[in-house]
Amino acid sequence: MRKHNRVTAYIHMDAIEQNFRVMRENLRDGVRMMAVIKTDGYGHGAVPIARMLEDHDYIWGYAVAAVSEARALREAGIAKPILVLGYTFAEDYAWMAEHGVRPTIFTVEMAREFGLAAAGVSVVSADASDSPVPGVEKRQFPVHLAVDTGMSRIGIADTREGLNTALSIAETDSVFIEGVFTHFARADEKDKSAARAQAARFCAFCDQLEEAGVCGFLRHCSNSAGILELPEANMDLVRAGITIYGIYPSDEMDRETNRLCPVMELKSHVVYCKKIPAGTPVSYGGTFVSGHEMEVATIPVGYGDGYPRSLSNKGSVLIHGKRAKILGRVCMDQMMVDVTGMDVKVLDEVTLMGKDGADEITVDELGGLSGRFPYEFVCDIGKRVPRVYCDM
Repeated sequence: MRKHNRVTAYIHMDAIEQNFRVMRENLRDGVRMMAVIKTDGYGHGAVPIARMLEDHDYIWGYAVAAVSEARALREAGIAKPILVLGYTFAEDYAWMAEHGVRPTIFTVEMAREFGLAAAGVSVVSADASDSPVPGVEKRQFPVHLAVDTGMSRIGIADTREGLNTALSIAETDSVFIEGVFTHFARADEKDKSAARAQAARFCAFCDQLEEAGVCGFLRHCSNSAGILELPEANMDLVRAGITIYGIYPSDEMDRETNRLCPVMELKSHVVYCKKIPAGTPVSYGGTFVSGHEMEVATIPVGYGDGYPRSLSNKGSVLIHGKRAKILGRVCMDQMMVDVTGMDVKVLDEVTLMGKDGADEITVDELGGLSGRFPYEFVCDIGKRVPRVYCDM
């Protein structure tokens, strides 16, 4: 394996397996999981993760945010169902129908446009035509209905008008409702009352659909927080997102009961060492000036790699298991750290995120110091940072 001296994101695949084991302990028998691998697997790599999960029976399929992400998965040979959680455009509908990619539907117009496009598809994937829903005819294509129960983002309202819209969608030619879902807005809070209220509204709406004759669909509303702490909301499917990657949805979550393993470590190497006298400014703008003679190491990582400039004069890295504070502003491609008295040499390993000896720099720490949400932090690790897939 090539050794990437500049900067590398190590993705620990066995940690992903462990995180799924933790989540599955909260699910009753028969509940299947949808792996949310949007934004290139939250920066971890959607295709390698999907390939690892393809032969797992408990994985129903995958969720992405855009058709382009679904295309990348299909082009890589990923065969399980894919749901696009966000808005999809009519020009993509024929391709989606052909390749078993489910759109999220929340208007009658979307359903009709998808149905018309699907009806003209000449090559029908086995996945699209062989429905698990009793009574669904061949040449009908699966869609998932979004219901807004409190997120105010996308979805049909859980009202009489919304029910009528859903019934019209169910009657659309070439389309059948394979799944109905909602999304929690506050399941990651210690107080679960808001999430429970959403779940109750969702269940009531689904019951009304069934009473009106729309039957056999998959119900799903639990996100990562719901999987861990709201067992009553774990229905036919659950959508595992940030917890796949060993990151807790918020700092209000119980971390003792459900112990997740961080999946990504970010490593680099020292490329230069020097001594500077007292009174020497470091980096752009001279925002740090040495108060005494210091030893400074240069690390070839910066905000061009997704390492936040807002960690300037705040963050630290680990070298030889010890903290080395960032000096001055983080540059686009480099930064400087204080290694005074640490006996650091060129090409010594640097841990920007992860463990070194007894110490660890977590994504929560980096997020808190930089003002970035942990989800945002890992998603923003740039494409020029190679991902190396390995075990811990």
